[in-house]
Amino acid sequence: MMLDIVTSIIEFSSKGNTDIIDVTEKVADKVEESGFSEGNVTVFGVGSTTGISTIEYEPGLVKHDIAEFWQKIAPYGVNYSHNQTWGDDNGASHIRSTTQGSSLTVPFKNGEMILGTWQQIIFVDFDTRPRSRRVVVQVIGKK
Repeated sequence: MMLDIVTSIIEFSSKGNTDIIDVTEKVADKVEESGFSEGNVTVFGVGSTTGISTIEYEPGLVKHDIAEFWQKIAPYGVNYSHNQTWGDDNGASHIRSTTQGSSLTVPFKNGEMILGTWQQIIFVDFDTRPRSRRVVVQVIGKK
């Protein structure tokens, strides 16, 4: 059996400060464009202050609960050693990123990602300012 790989990039702007962006449809488009019927898609946030995960993308969770959770675990505004080393203010951003992780792999079959009914793929920008962001989408599969 021969597997093929297709790698592409999704680009967008983010607001920073735990900005959560639903990238599910863009990833699904890349799976469809690959022409593969079955395989895995890996989603990777480029940058050391990014996060990738799945959630139920609804207003209460997205706009309140997740940001509140991260503020308790790795708060912005604390004097991290990273901030002293580089003269910036995003030490919390790096801690959040490494804790959440910056990649996710989702299986697909019949050209459709196997996600739960309320499960969406999200990109999280933990940095402390707006940025241009990139997500690598690598589809590995068979026709």
